[in-house]
Amino acid sequence: MANVSGEAERARLGEERSKFWGPYVSERAWGTVREDYSAGGTAWEDFPHDQARSRAYRWSEDGLGALCDIRQRLCLGFAFWNGHDPILKERIFGLTGNEGNHGEDAKEYWWYLDSTPSHSWMRWRYHYPRQAFPYDDLVSENRRRGKFDPEYELLDTGALDDYWQLTVDYAKAADDDVCIRVSVRNAGPDEATLHVLPTLWFRNTWSWTGSADKPSLVVHDSAIAAAHDELDPMVLSASGDAELLFCDNESNARRLWGVDGAPYPKDAINDHVVSGSASVNPAQEGTKAAFHHVLTVAGGETAELRLRFAPEARDLDATWEAALTAREAEADDFYASIVPAKATPEIASVMRQGFAGMLWSKQIYHYDVEKWLDGDPAGPPPPDSRKGGRNARWRHLSNFDILSMPDKWEYPWYAAWDLAFHCVALAQVDPDFAKNQLVLICREWYMHPNGQVPAYEWAFDDVNPPVHAWAALRIFEIDGSKDFEFLERVLHKLMLNFSWWVNRKDVGGDDVFEGGFLGLDNVGPFDRSASMPGGGFLEQSDGTSWMAMYCLNLLEMSLLLAERDDTYEDIATKFFEHFARIAWAINNKGLWDEQDGFYYDVLRMPDGRSLPVRVRSIVGLIPLYAVTVLSRQTLDRLPRFAERLRDFVARKPEYAEVANISLDDADRLLSIVSPDRLKRILETLLDEEEFFSPFGVRSVSRFHRDHPYAFSVDGTTAQLDYEPGESQSGLFGGNSNWRGPVWFPVNYLVIEALRRFYAYTGDALRVESPAGSGTQASLADVANQLSERLVSVFLQRNGARPSLGASDRFQHDPAWGDQLLFFEYFHGDSGAGLGASHQTGWTGLVADLVVDAGWLKT
Repeated sequence: MANVSGEAERARLGEERSKFWGPYVSERAWGTVREDYSAGGTAWEDFPHDQARSRAYRWSEDGLGALCDIRQRLCLGFAFWNGHDPILKERIFGLTGNEGNHGEDAKEYWWYLDSTPSHSWMRWRYHYPRQAFPYDDLVSENRRRGKFDPEYELLDTGALDDYWQLTVDYAKAADDDVCIRVSVRNAGPDEATLHVLPTLWFRNTWSWTGSADKPSLVVHDSAIAAAHDELDPMVLSASGDAELLFCDNESNARRLWGVDGAPYPKDAINDHVVSGSASVNPAQEGTKAAFHHVLTVAGGETAELRLRFAPEARDLDATWEAALTAREAEADDFYASIVPAKATPEIASVMRQGFAGMLWSKQIYHYDVEKWLDGDPAGPPPPDSRKGGRNARWRHLSNFDILSMPDKWEYPWYAAWDLAFHCVALAQVDPDFAKNQLVLICREWYMHPNGQVPAYEWAFDDVNPPVHAWAALRIFEIDGSKDFEFLERVLHKLMLNFSWWVNRKDVGGDDVFEGGFLGLDNVGPFDRSASMPGGGFLEQSDGTSWMAMYCLNLLEMSLLLAERDDTYEDIATKFFEHFARIAWAINNKGLWDEQDGFYYDVLRMPDGRSLPVRVRSIVGLIPLYAVTVLSRQTLDRLPRFAERLRDFVARKPEYAEVANISLDDADRLLSIVSPDRLKRILETLLDEEEFFSPFGVRSVSRFHRDHPYAFSVDGTTAQLDYEPGESQSGLFGGNSNWRGPVWFPVNYLVIEALRRFYAYTGDALRVESPAGSGTQASLADVANQLSERLVSVFLQRNGARPSLGASDRFQHDPAWGDQLLFFEYFHGDSGAGLGASHQTGWTGLVADLVVDAGWLKT
């Protein structure tokens, strides 16, 4: 019987084996850095989609709606064939970064509709054309189009006028007993036939070492039995009549390189089904196997396949049905215990699909840089260029863990600052997983010995904003503010990273920081990670503010720990004083513009000139993030720290003034931005003709639509204007854009900052919101307005969801529009979703906004 409090699912989260099988298979392993063995680091070209069906992966696997064990030894996924395609549909297709007119882009439609955090229940959906998939048309037409043209999508080709709606439900009868339902709906008007191939395969771990030991898949009583030295035996059973097909997960050397190789290679099942080739193993054994079902379904009707993956063959009737019914009901109960009472069914659905996307986006990430650089014993040696090329300084990095991915197709690798935002949202449903992720990214096999956190596999050396201390505090609070051991572990690791920042990113030693592009791509008129015009260096408003925020986050962590161990008072003092110096520097060394009431980057030239980069962008709003309040109660409980604070203020009154610290008995506000300057910044932020769009805060002010910015120095001119949609600049590739769209993570931090300021000012500070409206609002009210605008991008407005853009199919066909896509960013004026379409990584923060229901109206 279901438990309405969600206790059944919460009990599973305390059991280590409950997550042994999960959706840890990537949507794309081809075209990744790990699989790139080229001399020039051309990952997309070295392992293209055309080779993926024939070439064994070295580091990971990909599949459709797939799951695997926590070490990805054995995988289970699906292949489909409509009778017209040139190849089986085994993986999501898309354009490479060099093919798309706006960069890399998946050209298919699939959805992560549901998942519990233990993966006891999951639902995945995919829409597959009934006619031939237009691979060549998608590539050629997008290649023909330029940056000013819209992308050419699969829906535009007409291939999905008639389609198959494929839904896969997973339900665990036990930790190692997975019941699977495949629903095959013919969404066309007439009868059609679809080939469905549930597929089981072992990740290839033997070819790289030359080992003769291989796992095996064999026929066992009309089922497929799997044997592996490191796994308990598992059997995949299926309903209905099906041909059993076997081959090996090894490269087709003849097709790829023109030499002899495995007799029944990875693409043998593809060749047998599509071409009728005698390519599969007649002995019915191997390391890859599939049931081959041929289903003929009337128009508008649905067929069902039943599968069970367990230690032995088990029934596909009573206990199978009971597992699916029970797990779905328990999932309903779990999310009912989280969704706020004031949430409408539509808002609750946004929350649940947001969490589903994040939970499905877990992936086993396998990358040993030293082995990648030096090559495997059984493989050809890598080119000499690799020794000093990409990631050569990261030999220590050896990752083989389940990680939260930004997007398992466009970003099938972790990104350090993205991960911090993932963890905050995931903490609402699985705080232990969120905490472990944050600790993991700081472990010695991730963090560089010098203290740098790895950015992402394309360039571990890149610098991302230091948001992990903030995330740790937020997760600590969501989890009930009781796990001090977690807080202590994270603090010690982040202190190493903080030291790296101070030593590497403060060129002038003056507490004003650089950092480079900081994940913000095209937000400035020039590449902030490259050499600056005229040989100068860029002191960054955002880089400096991130460091001030970092100080305050580490200060808060130290104060929480000091109440249990007074040795942390000294650490708290260190971060308090460092914050005060940074706050003084950003406000006194030219980054604040008194005339404009805004913060800007400043280019320092070798001849002593200081040139402000007057772009109204998120760079000038990030100083808002550096804010906290020291309560009187905290200071009373920590007298040594309180005494040091009073002494510092007495000795350094200029720092006390700029950090908004007083010596009276009231609460202390620590912030870069004073209340007076806060009001000035908010006048700009809340102006709907500047930053405040109907769907959140724009990354670049709309002011630059009519007033493009040009920066000139020593004969070099760089320009920037307002681009609310796709990027027209190639600074960081065609899919990068911070010149106007709305991004969830930076908006989320604005909301957090406003709530912290409100904790100090209360209702005494009121601002006009939106600017010019005549309506006065407290900072809490403004935070709620911004939350509501962000969530509204997914909600029906006048019969349409803004995020789904102008697509008639998505806006008016419930089979498309009622299942959500979570885009990377959103058009600054229309709210249309853009960029990666499954970026629940940080857009999944919408689920957290729903749980934190302060903005919801009764």
